[in-house]
Amino acid sequence: MNFVTLGNYLLPVVVFLIIAVALYKKVSLFDVFIEGAKEGISLGFQVFPCLLGMIFGINLLLRSNLISDIFGFFSPLFTLFRVPKEILPLALIRPISGNASFAMMIDIFKTYGVDSYLGRIAAVMQGATDTTIYVISLYFGSIGIKNIRYALKAGLFADFITLVVSILLVSIFF
Repeated sequence: MNFVTLGNYLLPVVVFLIIAVALYKKVSLFDVFIEGAKEGISLGFQVFPCLLGMIFGINLLLRSNLISDIFGFFSPLFTLFRVPKEILPLALIRPISGNASFAMMIDIFKTYGVDSYLGRIAAVMQGATDTTIYVISLYFGSIGIKNIRYALKAGLFADFITLVVSILLVSIFF
């Protein structure tokens, strides 16, 4: 039995287990489901403005020439440390957007190959870092936190360290 077949059976089994536990505990499953759906819609309306602002900001950043200007400014530093310039857009976009960075990683895979040096760096970066700015803006904004204190600095510092370590580990092991 392969994982796809297992996955096809696992979801219905989990649903039936939830129903069985609800029947055993005498919980009105449909009422609880409706209550959860209402909360989900309410949460969606709370999160939507933050998400819209985030999408606008990402598109503004991607459509401007800011990224190429940043790369041009830091190019001597990247050359000094032998960091491939093709990985820089992924490193810059990853803390902002998971989907955009995933698309960049796929583009690196198509252009250079999955088992290439750049492909391996991209895969490690994608798996090891987080979408810090997205998480902070969406989650903090949806619950009304205006003062993020050290969360952004700590998150971006952790992302930077993770990017550096990703490049180092791929350089060492591959």
